[in-house]
Amino acid sequence: MVDVDVHRRIRQAVAVRADRLWDIASALHRDPEPAYEEHRAAALLTSELAREGFRVEHATAGLATAFTASAGSGEGPRVALLLEYDALPGLGHACGHNLIAAAGLGAALAVRAALGDPPGCLLAVGTPAEERGGGKVALVDAGVFDGVDAALMVHPGVHSWSWAPLTASAQVRIAFHGRAAHPTGNPTEGVDALGALIQLFNTLGVLHRRLPPGSHVQGIVTDGGRATNVVPAYAEGLFGLRGATTAALEALAGELQRCAEGTAAATGTTVTVAQVGARYEHFQDNPVLSARFAGHLDRAGIRLTDPQPGVYLGSSDIGNVSSRLPAIHPFLAVMDPADGSDHTAAFAAAAASPRGRRVLLAAAQALACTAADVLLCPELSTRAWAAH
Repeated sequence: MVDVDVHRRIRQAVAVRADRLWDIASALHRDPEPAYEEHRAAALLTSELAREGFRVEHATAGLATAFTASAGSGEGPRVALLLEYDALPGLGHACGHNLIAAAGLGAALAVRAALGDPPGCLLAVGTPAEERGGGKVALVDAGVFDGVDAALMVHPGVHSWSWAPLTASAQVRIAFHGRAAHPTGNPTEGVDALGALIQLFNTLGVLHRRLPPGSHVQGIVTDGGRATNVVPAYAEGLFGLRGATTAALEALAGELQRCAEGTAAATGTTVTVAQVGARYEHFQDNPVLSARFAGHLDRAGIRLTDPQPGVYLGSSDIGNVSSRLPAIHPFLAVMDPADGSDHTAAFAAAAASPRGRRVLLAAAQALACTAADVLLCPELSTRAWAAH
C-alpha cells in the first residue's frame, strides 16, 4: 500500500499549482491549433515540464509537435501520462483537449513534486493529432510505449463514466473508373463512374439494416465529375467506418470491399479501395487501474459510473495504446448531456468554464495519485497486466 502521506502531498502539489494549471488550460483554449500544427501548445507544455526538472525530448517519433518528458531512476514500473492538445478547425477546443493537456501536466508535476525523482520512470507524453491523423498510432508504432506498464489520461465530456465506450474506426477512399463520353452524342460509349458511386451509396443503405450495434458507414462524394455534358470517367468517395470492436471494424471493411467490387462488376467500371490514414482500434479499459483512479477521484467529490449500455462516444487513437498495455480513459462531465454534446460551440465554452477548472484540478489529483500508486506498488502493475 502507498503511504497516505504521498497522496496528501500530491493533492497539495496540485493545489499549489492550481492557478498556473488553469492559466495553461486557458492559454491553450484561447490559441487553438489543429492536428499536427500544435507548435505553440507543445512549446508551452514542454517549457513547464523542463522548468520542473523533466528531461524533454522534442519531435518524438518524427512528429514535430509530439514530445516525451521523463523523470525517475529508471528501475521499476514505468507510467505514461498522456497529453492531448489539438483543436477542431472552426470550433477550437470543442473536445476539451486543453483540459486533457493541463490535467496530464498537473499530474506529472505533482508526482515529481511529491516523490522527487520517483522510482521507475514517469513519462509525460505529448500526443498530437487525436482529432485527425492519430498521433498515438505513430507513437505506438515507434515504440514509445514499449516497456510502459500504465497509460493514463482523462477526457472531458457530458458524462462522468469510469471508462470510455470508444469504437474502432477507419477512413476508406473508394474510386470508380469508367469511360468518358458525350451523354447525347455517343451515350452508349460511356461508362458512368459517378453512377457506380451512387449505386454503392444505395447498396450501403441496404447493408446498414443488418449491421451490428456500434457499426456504421458514413460517406461523402469527393469527386463526382467536372461537367454535366460529360459522362464522368472518374468518381470518388470517402467513407468513415466504425465498429464496436476492431474485429467488427475489420468485418465491416470486408463488407464494404465486397459491395464496391460487386457494384463495379454490375456497372462495368473498375474500382480501387484504399485505407486513408491510421486505423483507430477500439478502447480496452483496464479495470484494475480504472478502479484505482475512480477511488481517488471520488475523494475529490466526483463519482464515476459505468457507461450507459449501447451508447458509443466516437473513436480515439487511445484505443491503439490500450490494446498493447494497461490504460485508462475515463470521461468527466464539464457540461450536462441535456445542454448538448462535445464538438459543439457550447462544449468549447464549457472547456473554459468554472466547472471545467474544477474537473481539471480533480483529474490532475486523481491521475497523479494513480500514477504514484503504480510507481510505488509493483504488485499493482502486475495485477493490471493480469487483467489486460
